[in-house]
Amino acid sequence: MSEFFDNYLNIMKIVESKREYKRHMVRVDALPKDYQYVFKKIQGHMWMFAAGSGYDMMQIHYDLIELFEQGAADGKHVLEITGADVAAFCDELLCSAKTYTEGWRDKLNRDIMEKFGQKGESK
Repeated sequence: MSEFFDNYLNIMKIVESKREYKRHMVRVDALPKDYQYVFKKIQGHMWMFAAGSGYDMMQIHYDLIELFEQGAADGKHVLEITGADVAAFCDELLCSAKTYTEGWRDKLNRDIMEKFGQKGESK
């Protein structure tokens, strides 16, 4: 229960997170237009998978901003950073985040393993 209050009802944390988010979005606005477009499309796509408070998703977005800033500074086209399969790029970014689909995958595997008496085993 404490985790719930720390992540969802901690007003100070929420206010600071909003301030931090706004600071990072100023950085996005400073990127070239093609980078801004791709960032916002990725951001919208990835939020569909966010679980819980979404704080881990925010760090992924901030890291992506840094990656895009470096790519822009190096004179690269945004697709040189993401590759042509931007959805696959997003999947890789999501590997380190808690997502709703992660829970569904865990439940599927757990239910099947329990049915066959192999609790905790994945093979």
